[in-house]
Amino acid sequence: MTIRPIREVGDPVLRTPADEVRAFDRDLAALVRDLLETVDHPGRAGLAAPQIGVGLRAFSYNVDGVIGHMVNPVIVELSEETQDGDEGCLSVPGIWAPTVRAMHAAVEGFDVDGKPLRLEGSGLMARCLQHEVDHLDGKLFLDRLTGEARKTALRALRSR
Repeated sequence: MTIRPIREVGDPVLRTPADEVRAFDRDLAALVRDLLETVDHPGRAGLAAPQIGVGLRAFSYNVDGVIGHMVNPVIVELSEETQDGDEGCLSVPGIWAPTVRAMHAAVEGFDVDGKPLRLEGSGLMARCLQHEVDHLDGKLFLDRLTGEARKTALRALRSR
């Protein structure tokens, strides 16, 4: 079992767009296994490869007892209806802030064997899918904050 250390804000890998996976091989299988084992803990809803220092487009999720993964995800659907709940991130420990996300999201990509895969969900699953794809694009949830929520979060980050 390999539980990988989480990279934290300030690490350049978190701000670098991840590369598309081109080889569905043993190395990818090992990466996905590490992502699944690392996300399989209470309080962890999702984990993108850059968060464990790997610049590839893959993530794992752990939402409502369902654990899985996706490779080369693309958001294909976002509802106009939004949700505005507190969001946090393993790479920004201890900071939670109200973050606007679509209420429903659908993502298409592949499984570890290269078979097409579609994930969709509402509420926490939609938030997770959007959050993890943001990571793969080199973005943190902090980038989505505005106004007082952004000021408060950045102030808390600086005081750590």
